[in-house]
This record gives sequence, C-alpha cells and structure tokens, in this order.
Amino acid sequence: MSNPLWECFIICLSRKNDTERAARFYQALKVLNSEGVMGDLDDGPDQKPLDEAAVERIILDLLPHKHFDLVISHNTLGEYTRHIRHEEVGKAVIILWNAGKISANELWTFAYEDGNKEYFPRAVESNTDYHRLSKQIWRWKYSIMTETYGFGKNSWEAQTTPRSEAFRQFSDPNKAVKIMNC
Repeated sequence: MSNPLWECFIICLSRKNDTERAARFYQALKVLNSEGVMGDLDDGPDQKPLDEAAVERIILDLLPHKHFDLVISHNTLGEYTRHIRHEEVGKAVIILWNAGKISANELWTFAYEDGNKEYFPRAVESNTDYHRLSKQIWRWKYSIMTETYGFGKNSWEAQTTPRSEAFRQFSDPNKAVKIMNC
C-alpha cells in the first residue's frame, strides 16, 4: 500500500504444514499483491535452538536466486524478548548477506523492543529509521492480522500490531555483522 510499485517476495520460515496457517499466509500474499513461500521450521512456544547452518540452508532453499534491492528481516535480538527463531533468522540473514550468498543493496532489520516483556513490543526511536504509520496504513495492517489471519481483536497479535515501525538499515554487510556481536 505504501509502495505499490515494489515487487515483494515474502518468506515465512515456519508452519508450512499447518494447513490453516499456510492458507492464511497465502491469502495475506494476495492482499499484499506479493509472492512468497513457506518453510517448516518449528516456531512453537518450546523452541529449541537450531544449528546455524540448518537455518541458513532453509533460507537459501526458499529464497529465489536473484539480486534484491532490499531485504527486510528479523534482528538478532528478535522483536520481543526471547523468540529464538526470530533471533536465529536475523543472524542467519546477516551472515548470508555478509558471505555474498544473499545479494542485496541493503538490509533492514526490524527494531522493536519490549522492555524484557514489561510492555508490548514498540518501535525503537533512536538510531533507527522510525516511521509513525498513517491511520489508513495501520488499519490495513490490523485488518490483515484480524481478518486475513483471523486473530481475535484481543489477541496478542492484534494488540501488538504496531502503530509505528522502525528499522536498522545497512548498506554494508560488515556493519550488520558488527551489530550481531554487541
């Protein structure tokens, strides 16, 4: 909606075999006028860490082999306290980009924090590209969460649909790697 001319490819690394979730993901792609694919990594509440090479391999298996202007991914801290899979994916994308296995001009990682679960995740305002969403964009995103995905209005997913977004932006893979080690 904000950038209707963008050609987007969205990867969801989890729940490919969850027929209900997969159907909702593919419906969301239609709403977003995007293409995409799903993998089947576990992202349940009792996640066990995965081998780094395995996470990197599934990303490369799902990602089309082409150059991207922009890749947007999770960050190495997750977007909220301890979502191990988000942390692993953020790290893997940075490593793959730095190794030249993902070709992109820029990498943006989500920049949210939750005060160690003290409050719902919120966009980090400092040292990021921070955007307050218009009411129209926010309503559209909220509609995708509640109508397309079917999350209830009182669900965590609906309540945390951000009214602001923030990203850490990198054009140099080496600088992205440095944030992993902070």
